[in-house]
Amino acid sequence: MPRRRGLSSPSAACLFILSSLLHHLRGLNICTSGSATSCEECLLIHPKCAWCSKEEFGSTKFITSRCDFVENLITNGCAGELETPKSSINIVENLPLSSKGSSLTLSDVTQIMPQKISLNLRPGDKTSFRVQVRQVEDYPVDLYYLMDLSLSMKDDLDNIRNLGTKLAEEMRKLTSNFRLGFGSFVDKNISPFSYTAPRYQNNPCIGYKLFPHCVPSFGFRHLLSLTDKVDRFNEEVQKQKVSRNRDAPEGGFDAILQASVCKEKIGWRKEASHLLVFTTDDVPHIALDGKLGGLVQPHDGQCHLNEANEYSASNQLDYPSLALLGEKLAENNIHLIFAVTKAHYILYKNFTALIPGTTVEILHQDSNNIIQLIVKAYNSIRSKVELTVWDNPEDVSLTFTATCQDGLLYPGLRKCADLQIGDTVSFEVSVEARSCPAENTSHTFTIKPAGFRDTLEVEVAYNCTCGCTKQMERNSSKCSGNGTYTCGLCECDSGYLGSKCECEEGESGNMYQNMCREAEGKPVCSGRGECSCNQCICYKSEFGRIYGLFCECNDFSCARYKGVLCSGHGECHCGECKCHAGYIGDNCNCSTETNRCISNDSQMCSGRGNCVCGKCQCTEPGAFGETCEKCPTCPGACSTKRDCIECMLHNSGGLADNQTCPKHCKDEIITRVDVLKTDDQHSVLCVYPMNDCVMKFTYSELPSGKSNLTVLKKPECGSAPNALTILLAVVGSILLIGIVLLVVWKLLVTIHDRREFARFQSERSRARYEMASNPLYRKPISTHSLDFTFNKLSKSYNGTID
Repeated sequence: MPRRRGLSSPSAACLFILSSLLHHLRGLNICTSGSATSCEECLLIHPKCAWCSKEEFGSTKFITSRCDFVENLITNGCAGELETPKSSINIVENLPLSSKGSSLTLSDVTQIMPQKISLNLRPGDKTSFRVQVRQVEDYPVDLYYLMDLSLSMKDDLDNIRNLGTKLAEEMRKLTSNFRLGFGSFVDKNISPFSYTAPRYQNNPCIGYKLFPHCVPSFGFRHLLSLTDKVDRFNEEVQKQKVSRNRDAPEGGFDAILQASVCKEKIGWRKEASHLLVFTTDDVPHIALDGKLGGLVQPHDGQCHLNEANEYSASNQLDYPSLALLGEKLAENNIHLIFAVTKAHYILYKNFTALIPGTTVEILHQDSNNIIQLIVKAYNSIRSKVELTVWDNPEDVSLTFTATCQDGLLYPGLRKCADLQIGDTVSFEVSVEARSCPAENTSHTFTIKPAGFRDTLEVEVAYNCTCGCTKQMERNSSKCSGNGTYTCGLCECDSGYLGSKCECEEGESGNMYQNMCREAEGKPVCSGRGECSCNQCICYKSEFGRIYGLFCECNDFSCARYKGVLCSGHGECHCGECKCHAGYIGDNCNCSTETNRCISNDSQMCSGRGNCVCGKCQCTEPGAFGETCEKCPTCPGACSTKRDCIECMLHNSGGLADNQTCPKHCKDEIITRVDVLKTDDQHSVLCVYPMNDCVMKFTYSELPSGKSNLTVLKKPECGSAPNALTILLAVVGSILLIGIVLLVVWKLLVTIHDRREFARFQSERSRARYEMASNPLYRKPISTHSLDFTFNKLSKSYNGTID
């Protein structure tokens, strides 16, 4: 099949990213791992890769990669026919930096060096150049004063009536060439931003008791073009009157944009520093706010000043966005100074992070500090240099390293501050092409300090083609007359194949291909080589050898152990480890020897485990050590240590009898103490009888593999109990218990009696009669009244009879 002569941009980008990843793999040959099939593909893999265009290169049995490091290609016999282009830089224009601004013709003032360079970039191959910037002394200044004339700024307007004269005096201390201009703004004259009812058309302040007369609302009004006649500035300011809008935010962003893009009417000079002072005491309207008034058309970024120098599209276009403002300010090299009241300082400070080259200062409520504010902001602007990049191509990456006045390097920084006028700072700019764009593509981008007119123009061409590609031979005899010879390879015509295009496709071609397959359906030459007619030519690999009739075998794809092929105890044959004598397993990591598993007592793994691959695997819980000889929790551990203690301290026991004490107890460290500490969690306490006494010792395993045994110097022997003491203790205990029981009984009775008495007292207090009066008591004498009438001695009685 014919080889591809080039790569599309997406394919080239993918290949370059892949090569970047491969570059970080230690020991991997990036160039050969990329499998480049053409010189152009090789150049994309890594900047250190080179291509060999020599005709006779490599072996007939193995395919040697033509894409490799230069030293490898020379070693393989390709000296003198290498394609290894490099990135280059050419300085086209490099005028020296100026020292002063007004002493020369303004067009000759240079503040950045160089002014134009051209780059020829190979993908991945970084090249760098140095940029120097200097803010010259006595540079011309154009200052345009943009003022909010809403009603809340009335006292500010009164304070700047003579601003022009005072400001010019201060600015001429900094530059001998100063011009001043003036403009004002309020807001869009539509609802809900302004009062639009007929009664407010000529005087929106009707009904406002504090200030009943003001001019109609307007968006932006250009009042005075930049001029060195400061008296005219004072005259224009004195003519102005405030207006009134409906909501709190102002339409200042409309005014900023018009003052930036209407260069001819404002009078901005190309060879001057451009300062735009924006004064207000409230927040601005931003993009999309216009939808509240039915304005759905985004701002077009164009100048819309009519013959009366008023913003004619105020009621047709939405407010501009921050991005549009930043773009237009940068295009026209304008430094924007926000002079705002303290209440809104934070908001405008956040705006400066989104609009490069912008500063913010706090304005007093009556603007009495405006001159000091402008001078301070101008000095702040002149004390820093910040590089910006315009039209940076997607295929090119830039990194900056600043060298400021302290002489130190600041990687990743493209800004210097705390400078004096006349100081020179430099920036190292590294440029790298990420990929190759379409053939014959070139780009241009611009580097410029924020707010400067001076720029550095950078032209970029891409070195993505090889010189040998231009010397291609069609129908070359080197390709059997059936293909094009390019950079050492044959690109076969349709119907032909083979390294020299010596084979035909079709039935005979299919036969050749089938003879290079191990079985039907499998890849040609196992995917590890190329079929040259009827024979596989295996690829050459940096990992090892690829071989076999169908390139099906290699000596590097076997199992590994800890990163070592066949554990270092075998040979790799066709993907399978052939182990040396004494080793088994898929990766030959298992030894068949058992000598290392025999413990000191001649047992296999001390009887507590199994010997696997020449190492003991302990099966007894708690056992460890090379031969499972350590086992603090095993039942027989204390008896084993006891034998060593008796042998080494008392020269007794079975080990002493058979003279094996030094062999079995060589790892025991014995220490004798008067008092045995048993609170150590890592120690095991052992006890055994000794002549009607008890001997105690503790032992623990040390990191070195030895055992630390701590033994009492004397065994612990108990004494006979005292019968009298025991009798007295029992009797005393019985008496004590009786006394305690009596006390408890008495306490309970007392508590019960007190509760009963308290209940009696409670019932007595609730009785309805006094102590001297009993409701059941009756007097012994009774008196009854009878109503009757009778005559006795002719007398009538009506009453009581005694």
